[in-house]
Amino acid sequence: MDFASFDKRHYPVLGPRDGYGEWAPTYEATVLDLMDLRLLARLRCVDWPASEATIDLACGTGRVGAWLRAQGVARLDGVDLTPAMLALAEQKKRYDRLILADVTATGLGDGAYDLATQSLADEHIADLRPLYREVARLLRPGGRFVLVGYHPHFLMLGMPTHFDRASGDSVTVESHVHLFADHVTAAHEAGFVLQDMVEGVIDDAWIAAKPKWAPHRNHPISFAMVWRRG
Repeated sequence: MDFASFDKRHYPVLGPRDGYGEWAPTYEATVLDLMDLRLLARLRCVDWPASEATIDLACGTGRVGAWLRAQGVARLDGVDLTPAMLALAEQKKRYDRLILADVTATGLGDGAYDLATQSLADEHIADLRPLYREVARLLRPGGRFVLVGYHPHFLMLGMPTHFDRASGDSVTVESHVHLFADHVTAAHEAGFVLQDMVEGVIDDAWIAAKPKWAPHRNHPISFAMVWRRG
């Protein structure tokens, strides 16, 4: 679904590669762990240390990779579209291998992983079906795909993924609204079954970090799904 019909800010729009390339130096100072890492910690059906091979899709600066290592994940590869993000991930020394590629067409081997993660990237993909097909190809039977996303409800409130340039001007990274039904349809077509789902809302912790967001209290801002490959 096109985000333009919900856009209330009308910032200039950049594509994901250019947008995240420019955002990379300030990304970790902007994105709060409340958005994704807190949700990952709430998942109960994923045995992180049991993963023999994990792929972190849209790994960005390596925030999620560092968290995965802290949970005991052994072998860890990362894929991202943006060289500037991968350069920062490399500095963290948490990945065995980093690959510059589109997450919908990684070029990696079939069935190479038993766990795949993706955080805060699905809204930049116009069609979810290629993503779920690629993840299904990468996973072994029984493997799990953990996806954390920016909640469609918050996007539909008119709040796009955005950041401030060095000049102080705000810009949006191209976004698309995916309803949960879109995820279910794409995942089922690829042979996945949903095992768990949690949602994060604007609560006291969020408002302490972003006081101006008090009017959004109790609105859902992010979600996490765990899919199992059949």
